Amino acid sequence: MSFLLDTNILSEHLRRPSGLVHRFVQHSGRLYTSGVSLSELYVWVFSRPNPAPTRAAVEKLLTYEVNVIALDADCAAEFGRLRAELRPKGINVDNMDLLIAATALVYDLTLVTHNTADFANIPNLQLDDWIAS
Repeated sequence: MSFLLDTNILSEHLRRPSGLVHRFVQHSGRLYTSGVSLSELYVWVFSRPNPAPTRAAVEKLLTYEVNVIALDADCAAEFGRLRAELRPKGINVDNMDLLIAATALVYDLTLVTHNTADFANIPNLQLDDWIAS
């Protein structure tokens, strides 16, 4: 099993690596994040008074621990399919979250997030919360 790490998992790992290090070691080579989550992570980086150390930590994370999956045509199509399926049911999911979920579905990855409620209504999406467990 491989995993797509949501922004909150990445930022938690960067803030307190000892809290999730066992998961990162246990699943080494099978950890991914989406370009969308990476974009959100960089908002956090550049919101810091001194972004250089946090940016260096993110780049180290991407070099040694996590691979990035770019938003591609298949992910875009899955996003559109999901939005069209959920909207008539009155289910609203934030665009960024739906892009992340679409990536997980296209690549058959379990989405690791602490915000499981934000993703709970997306059909066939496998979720795991490494912070709560």
